[in-house]
Amino acid sequence: QVQLVESGGGLVQPGGSLGLSCQASGRSLDDHAIKWFRQAPGKEREGVSCIYATVGNTYYAESVKGRFTVSRDNAKNTVYLQMNDLEPEDTGVYYCAAVKQYIPAFAPSGRPACDLDWDEYEHWGQGTRVTVSS
Repeated sequence: QVQLVESGGGLVQPGGSLGLSCQASGRSLDDHAIKWFRQAPGKEREGVSCIYATVGNTYYAESVKGRFTVSRDNAKNTVYLQMNDLEPEDTGVYYCAAVKQYIPAFAPSGRPACDLDWDEYEHWGQGTRVTVSS
């Protein structure tokens, strides 16, 4: 059974930085795409960033491009989300989710592994809270 555990959340002032981690246990995720989602208070969960397995191609929502960077360390079975220049609108609970990726970049459903909605992933973390406030 795969478990994903997020960490690194906290309270930060606008313009500050935080680094989130998504640690996997139970099996290697080096053949999985990993997507970060967030859910702000009173809003629907949204995709923020994603990193494919193999070549490590990445995806970012327009709202975080240029500020967030996703990366992975397969040796540590961990995916990271570095968040810089944080804004109050970045406040929310951040989750990671994983799906097995098949060559070249597809989920078992046949869709691109980073294009999936939350419930289409195979494994989910419990979330870590990020609050951006002065």
